[in-house]
Amino acid sequence: MGEPLLRVIRVTRRFARRLDAVERFARRLGAPLAEQVVHAVDDVSFDVGDGEVVGLVGESGCGKSTLGRVIAGLHPPTSGEVRLAGEVVRLQPGRRPPVQMIFQDPFASLNPRMRVGDAIAEAPVAHGLVTRADASGFVADLLGQVGLDPGYASRYPHQFSGGQRARIGIARALAVRPRFLVCDEAVAALDVSIQAQVLNLFMALRERLGLTFLFISHDLGVVRHLSDRGVIMYLGRVMETGPIGELYERPAHPYTQALLAEVPRLDRRRRAYQPIRGEIPSPLAPPPGCHFHPRCPHAMPRCRTEVPLLRAVGPGRGSACHLHDTV
Repeated sequence: MGEPLLRVIRVTRRFARRLDAVERFARRLGAPLAEQVVHAVDDVSFDVGDGEVVGLVGESGCGKSTLGRVIAGLHPPTSGEVRLAGEVVRLQPGRRPPVQMIFQDPFASLNPRMRVGDAIAEAPVAHGLVTRADASGFVADLLGQVGLDPGYASRYPHQFSGGQRARIGIARALAVRPRFLVCDEAVAALDVSIQAQVLNLFMALRERLGLTFLFISHDLGVVRHLSDRGVIMYLGRVMETGPIGELYERPAHPYTQALLAEVPRLDRRRRAYQPIRGEIPSPLAPPPGCHFHPRCPHAMPRCRTEVPLLRAVGPGRGSACHLHDTV
């Protein structure tokens, strides 16, 4: 492979809740109050090749949506950087954003008072990709590409079903011709049958337009259907990476093994459901050492104090687990 299109380089993102005036005054009087810091993303690195689809998987609260927003430039990283084609990704006034995001709830991201045709045309007109005179034809073509009637451009968001709104979100993201897409749980709110249609649309658009994107999901089945490679996250850190087929057939990290053990399969119909023991810790106070050690059946004493590095465990594969250390 040549130089990757997207590089996520040691990205960390934290959110601090500042004390208000009353809390600061109470602290001066001796109250044990301190600023709260959410460790949303912690030293994450991975690459995405041109034309590749990478699936980002993890439980709710693991930081995958925050990482997606950092990659899209919506949140600046606390440390580290994201590079697209060698340039640092950041939103700049008047400049066409190179990364576009497709959100989980397209209805919340659409202006309810704006016709969908205007919503799709707004950004490409502003960035000079199309003239206002040609906007209607441009929108009609985009709606046709995502499987919607071009005549729907005059309708408002509330007049569409969830699946149709998802297609509108895709059309709006494609309207500015981005180099990279971030799809944040883009099918999670849809019925299973509609999910399949939207996933097939993603695959068709990828083939037709040569799209490169990061597909964020908690659904391992969806990611396997769509992705070339997988990145498994837990509490802000990458646990394992590798080709998606190998991750499913031969998971190396105990967390990946636990996730895949509960994916429904026909050959395990009589198996009792056993969730991963314990609850995911709070990102306000993540455990020291390996974040997964309080729930890991293979935890060793060093797991409680030493952060495991993401080490190579095979061609194109990495796992952040002390079980794979050679020392």
